Amino acid sequence: MVAIFTRSLSDNLASLVKQVDAAIEKNKGKKLSAFVVYLTEDPDAAEAKLVEFAEQHGIKNVPLTVFDGAAGPPRYRIARDAEVTVLMWVKQTVRVNHAFGAGELTPEAVRDVVADIAKILE
Repeated sequence: MVAIFTRSLSDNLASLVKQVDAAIEKNKGKKLSAFVVYLTEDPDAAEAKLVEFAEQHGIKNVPLTVFDGAAGPPRYRIARDAEVTVLMWVKQTVRVNHAFGAGELTPEAVRDVVADIAKILE
């Protein structure tokens, strides 16, 4: 499972989600799945933005959801200063945890996160 929690929508986030979407398509036999959670204090406005984001970037295999509250779901302990957090787990064991502050989700960081998908396909 790949879980992406975000407090903003950016081109680099789009790149990450599109590459995760492609990895899901490529690894159908391995039951890879993912979801994105947009953490916001304005869920109504965020929902419309997510619909546009999905359509604009052709996202097909990754559900995009909204969480009412920028802090995120308490059980996930999302870093308060992280703009984007990516968790990957297998059978309730987290194998990858990346937290990116504002502007830190660079193309290089996206490449590294996508490469980490291999850690949950083993």
